[in-house]
Amino acid sequence: MRKYILIEVFLLWITVSCNSHKKIIKEGAMPVLISEEFDFTEGPASDAKGNVYFTDQPNNQILKWSAETGNISVYMENAGRANGLYIDRNGNLLAAADEKSELWQIDPDKNVKVLVDNFQNKRLNGPNDLWVDSRGGIYFTDPYYQREYWKRQKPDIDQQRVYYLTPDKKEVKIVADDLVKPNGIIGSWQYGVLYISDIGAGKTYSYKISEDGNLIDKKLFAQMGSDGMTMDRKGNVYLTGDGVTVFNKEGKKITYIPIDRDWTANVTFGGKDHDKLFITASEVVYILDMNVKGNRWN
Repeated sequence: MRKYILIEVFLLWITVSCNSHKKIIKEGAMPVLISEEFDFTEGPASDAKGNVYFTDQPNNQILKWSAETGNISVYMENAGRANGLYIDRNGNLLAAADEKSELWQIDPDKNVKVLVDNFQNKRLNGPNDLWVDSRGGIYFTDPYYQREYWKRQKPDIDQQRVYYLTPDKKEVKIVADDLVKPNGIIGSWQYGVLYISDIGAGKTYSYKISEDGNLIDKKLFAQMGSDGMTMDRKGNVYLTGDGVTVFNKEGKKITYIPIDRDWTANVTFGGKDHDKLFITASEVVYILDMNVKGNRWN
C-alpha cells in the first residue's frame, strides 16, 4: 500500500510543481531510499570528499555514508547523543552533544574535546544544531527538549537562545534571545547571512553577520519553521519538517520535495561533486540527484 501511495504523491508533485523545481532537481530524479535500519536520523554533514556523517540519536551513534562506495558504516559509538553535526575547515567533526548539553570537537583520529559545557556556570538546554563561520566561530541553537535519558526535569536556563563561540574558543556569547524555540541553522560566507529557524513560532528568520560575530538586521524569511537546514551554491535555502521545502534567497518558495515519512529532520549536500541531496527522515535516509551543488562552507 505504501508503494502505491508514494507513487501517487510523486505524480501529484510532478503535476502541481512549478517549472522552477526542474532547475535544481535533475530531470526525472526522485528521492532514493538507501537505508531504513535506524531509529531516528539527524545531523547530516559532508566532508571535503563528499562523505556524509549523520547521527542516529536514540542509538547514540554517528554513522558515515561513503561517497566512494555508497556504503554506510558506524563511525562512532557513545557519541554523546549527538544531534546536529558540522565539519570545520580543519576536518574536525563538530557535534551538538545532547547527552550532557555540550558542544564537541571530534578530530580525525576520533579524539573528543569538549568546547562548551555551560553558559555562565549553568548547564545549557541542549545544543541542537550548528554552523561555522569563515573565521572558525561556531553558532549553535540551544532549545530545550526533555530527554528520557536525562535525570533533570527542567532547564537550568529559562531562555532558549542562539549562542556564538568565538574563533579563539574562549568566549560564548548570546546572539539571539528573542526566539521561542530556535532549532535549524545555516549560513553563507558568500552572502554574509545566517538563517535561524524558530520552530516554536513556525517561522524562519535571516540575519546579517557583523564583523564581531553578532547578528543584525533580523528579517522574516519564511512563514514556516524547520528542523535541520541547508543551502546550495545559488543561495537557495532548504527547510525540513513535512518533506523538504526550498526557498530562493529572496524568500520565495520554489519547490517542495515530498518524503514518505512522518518527519523529515535534516538535509545536506554530499557526493563526490556535492550534488546529491542527503535527507534524514525518521528511521531512514534518502538521496536525491540535483542540478545544483551544495557548498560545504555555505
